[in-house]
Amino acid sequence: MRTIGGAELKTVLHHRMLIERLRQAFRADVEVPLRHHHTVKTYGETDATLLLMPAWEVGRSIGIKIVTVFPDNGAKDLPAVQGSYLLLDGKTGMPQALIDGPALTKRRTAAASALAATYLARPDAERLLVVGTGALAPELIEAYTAVLPIKHVLVWGRNPEKAQKVANRFHRPKFRIQATDDLEGAVKGAHVISCATLSKQPLIRGEWLQEGQHLDLIGGFTPDMREADDDCVRRARVFVDTREGACKEAGDIVQPLASSVLTPDDIAGDLYDLTRGERAGRRFYDQITLFKSVGTALEDLCAAQLAVEMVLHNDTIR
Repeated sequence: MRTIGGAELKTVLHHRMLIERLRQAFRADVEVPLRHHHTVKTYGETDATLLLMPAWEVGRSIGIKIVTVFPDNGAKDLPAVQGSYLLLDGKTGMPQALIDGPALTKRRTAAASALAATYLARPDAERLLVVGTGALAPELIEAYTAVLPIKHVLVWGRNPEKAQKVANRFHRPKFRIQATDDLEGAVKGAHVISCATLSKQPLIRGEWLQEGQHLDLIGGFTPDMREADDDCVRRARVFVDTREGACKEAGDIVQPLASSVLTPDDIAGDLYDLTRGERAGRRFYDQITLFKSVGTALEDLCAAQLAVEMVLHNDTIR
C-alpha cells in the first residue's frame, strides 16, 4: 500500500487533469452514501467529531475519507481538523493507498469550483477576485487560471497582511496578482468572485454584482454560515455541486430556502446536470451566475484514483 503525503500529492495531481477527471466522474455511476457523523467523548474537554465519508465505483475503487474534528486542539498548537483518505481496490478490497486528507480535500475542492466555472463563467473572464486567505486561496488561483484566461488576480482578506502573503506566493506568474483592502471595489471590477471563508455574516452584497459575473461560494459549509446576501441569490442563476448536500448543509442555500427568497425549483442544476448536458449553464453573456459547493465524497474518490494512477505511472518511468 502506498502512502501519499501532501507534497507528493501536489506534484502528481495537476489541476487541469483533475478538473477533466472530475467532469468524467460526475457523468459516471458512482455510489455516494450519506456521510456518517459520530460524537467522540474527550473526558473533560469539548467533544470531538468523527466523520466517515465513503464512495465507490463498482468494480474499480472504494474510498473513504476519515476526518476528526477536535475543537480544543488550538490550545495544543494543532489543527482542529485532521484526516486521511483510504483507497481500496474495488474488485478485491485490498488497500491501495493512504493519502493526506487535507491536501486531497483542498485540491479537489478548488478543482470542483473551476469545473463549475467552465459552464457558468464567461469564457473570456480575465479578472479573478479571491475572498479569503486560508490554505484554499492559492489552490483556487491555480485551478481558475488553469481553465480561464485570467490575467489579473486580486486577493482580499480581513487581515491585509495575510492577503499580501497569498499574493507573494506566486512568483513570475502568467497573470498579475495583488492584495486589496477594497472589497466592494474588487467585487465590482471582477469577472469571477471566489469566496472561501469561515464567515457567518454575508460578505458579498448583491448590489455590488455586475452583469456577466460568476460568484463561487465555498466557505459556508454549515447552515449558520453565510458568504453572500439574499440579493446575490435573487439576482443570480443558482447552481450547486449536489442538491442533497447544499440544501441541507450550506447556509447560502439553506437560509434563502427557509425565508422563501429561494425555492428548490429556483436551483437551476448541479454538477451532475451540467456535466451530463441535462441543464444549460450560462445562458447569455450578461447573466449573473452563482455556484455553491459543500463538497461530496465523489470528488475525493476521483482525486484519489487519479493521484494513485499518477504515482504508479511515475514509478514505472523511473
